Amino acid sequence: MTDRYLPLVDQGLTEDEVHHRVAAGLKNDPLPPLTRSVKQIFRDNLLTLFNLINLLLGGLVLITGSYKNLLFLGVVVFNTGIGIFQEIRSKRQVDKLALLSEGKINVLRGGQLSPLHQDEIVQDDLLVIGRGDQLPVDGLIRETAGMEVDESQITGESTPIIKNTDDQLVSGSVILGGKAVVQATTVGSGSFVKQLAHSAKEKRRSASQLLRIINRIIKVLTFAIIPLGAGLFISALMRGQDQNRAILGTVASMVGMIPEGLVLLTSVALAAGAFTLGRRHVLVRELPAIEALARVDVLCLDKTGTITNGKLVLENVEAVGNQTPDQLKPILAQLVAATADDNETATAIKVALGTPNVTSSEVLPFSSGRKWSGARLATGSYAMGAPEFIFETVPTAVQQRIQTLAAQGYRVLLLAQVDALTTPRPTAPRAIGLILITDELRPRAKDTFSFFANQDVALKVISGDNPVTVASIAGRAGIDGAERLVDMSRVGTEPDYNQLVTDYNVFGRVTPQQKQNLIKAYQAAGHTVAMTGDGVNDLLALRQSDCSIAMASGSEATKSLADFVLVDSNFDAMINVLNEGRRVINNIERVASLYLIKTMYSVVLTLIFIFMSRSYPFEPIQLTPISSLMVGIPTFFLALQPNYARIADRFMKQVMEIAAPAATCVVGYIIVIMALGTQFGLSFATTSTLSVLMTGLISLNALVMVARPLNRFKIGLIAVMASLFAIIFLIFGPIFSLVSLINWQLAVIYLPLMVSVQPVFILVQEILGKRILSRIRWR
Repeated sequence: MTDRYLPLVDQGLTEDEVHHRVAAGLKNDPLPPLTRSVKQIFRDNLLTLFNLINLLLGGLVLITGSYKNLLFLGVVVFNTGIGIFQEIRSKRQVDKLALLSEGKINVLRGGQLSPLHQDEIVQDDLLVIGRGDQLPVDGLIRETAGMEVDESQITGESTPIIKNTDDQLVSGSVILGGKAVVQATTVGSGSFVKQLAHSAKEKRRSASQLLRIINRIIKVLTFAIIPLGAGLFISALMRGQDQNRAILGTVASMVGMIPEGLVLLTSVALAAGAFTLGRRHVLVRELPAIEALARVDVLCLDKTGTITNGKLVLENVEAVGNQTPDQLKPILAQLVAATADDNETATAIKVALGTPNVTSSEVLPFSSGRKWSGARLATGSYAMGAPEFIFETVPTAVQQRIQTLAAQGYRVLLLAQVDALTTPRPTAPRAIGLILITDELRPRAKDTFSFFANQDVALKVISGDNPVTVASIAGRAGIDGAERLVDMSRVGTEPDYNQLVTDYNVFGRVTPQQKQNLIKAYQAAGHTVAMTGDGVNDLLALRQSDCSIAMASGSEATKSLADFVLVDSNFDAMINVLNEGRRVINNIERVASLYLIKTMYSVVLTLIFIFMSRSYPFEPIQLTPISSLMVGIPTFFLALQPNYARIADRFMKQVMEIAAPAATCVVGYIIVIMALGTQFGLSFATTSTLSVLMTGLISLNALVMVARPLNRFKIGLIAVMASLFAIIFLIFGPIFSLVSLINWQLAVIYLPLMVSVQPVFILVQEILGKRILSRIRWR
């Protein structure tokens, strides 16, 4: 410390000193971006295994000279382009919101305090930090009256640590209480938080459940496609089949097995969801969080900032002892000024009573874990905070008065004179006054909570305030079960959290550790839990939850941790978040079966035709009408349709109830067509045309099932796709290697097959989909 330059604590660096350090590269780094760079987006969308396979298949088609069969590459390029465009569009929206929600650090330079972004901080800058801030650099405390920090990123423990002047702080530390002037000692890549790669953000969540299932399918196909394709090609050559025909059949089978559009649709839907939410001023930090929130069935609320607007007002100071309210108010004003707290309660008191100049030889700033603050003044030592945490047992008369006031909706704090400021409770507290604070409901709180209740999302209130006050406010907000309340300061050191979450809906006087344990208990009971919060007392619970939501007006530490940041600090926006998540996931779950139909019948047909004497029934170009008109185009529109039902975790079950019967029908009809071709001496062009026709009709039936419940738009969409499919056969058949169906001898074969499609599909679905596959527990 003796070798370090120490700027004056009331001046900071001069402008010349700042420029010198910037030129020397002693400048801090910006926050790590939430999104991938444009270069990474292009790389990750272009350089995929399936794109490599498609390019190799395109090269094989070039050898045959049948250039029109390269059309499948055009579809791949178009799909990839859509994916890149959507992700870049989403990236720009997210980056813009991230900049809006990014907080600033107060830095002292040339005697002036200026709010700066963390990448503007240089070595030896003096940072003025307070409760809720998160330190972006390693530093040395130059001046403080007492401060508590959370260094859990180092110790792994969430226990607050008291720091004093000349103590060291590491980047990523969260200020739980107090204020300090901190000198930046290590900035940029050398700081502790840079070595952790992201400040306070723990990567505790895996990829979305939906993406995990889809990736599992892709993984299996990755190992299956190449050997199956090679087997089909070698088998065709060994039977003396023409090399070009063998290549085209193999390419068609392998293209059919790749459900590339499914991966694209999922990524595009999530990116589009983030873009849509961004337009509604909701910052999405992780795309899988959209799905996580869509699956939420328990939403835990912190009272301040979510149920109420967070703007506290000091209504009155009520005397308990011998002193009058007029005598208590100066003591209260001096106490708040001495602790230098800047939380909502302290701010409300300062607004009402002013901020007198006062010096104190001993200060304990407010702590979320301790739930009181204190200072030694000229007339003695005083403490202010939650009565249950100041007294071991609150005096009966005081407790009764507090309960009466709390039932009226007041937030009641205790002002006590004490012998010593010891922790966790002060020594010999004597109640001298009650501080009455009011907090207004958010204007649309009732409507918002009513919406969640109607969507089968259970609402729980977890607050550090008096449970009676919290229950009163929750009741006014229309939250069900508000009368089932518990005071968490009275449940003991090792309560049965599983029983608590079963019995109660409102939890008051909750410590940060208890908040975390309550979230764990809900998760242990099989619930998917979302947590909202805006203060450092919510950090542990936010980290534990399946989905975390922070207000932009909250602490920097909270915002850096949350999955969603409500940029306008408007909790009503959560309706949009839940709806968007459910829309995305429900629609993907429904349309996924259409993609997997092609994958399933392509795999089975490849296995069958390895051992058959006939050629694979399709050419690559013949799959284009089916892939585009029966899957790609309609699923894009269906994925954007409103669908706000609760997530039912039926992805694989739903897929199997539609995709498996449809794929079974396709395979069955193609085998019948092959048998008819042998019987009547039909050419490959004829049998392949009939195969495309029947496969398209079966896919159309599956599309109708997926689109239910039908409305005018969906009926119109299906009608357009069916019409375009018919036009391809009637007008553009030669382009897609299809023979004309205007042939009465051929009509005798295909008309009965066409008429039978719907009843056969329904029968197979009833037997296979509903009676057999639906009984299997898919995971």
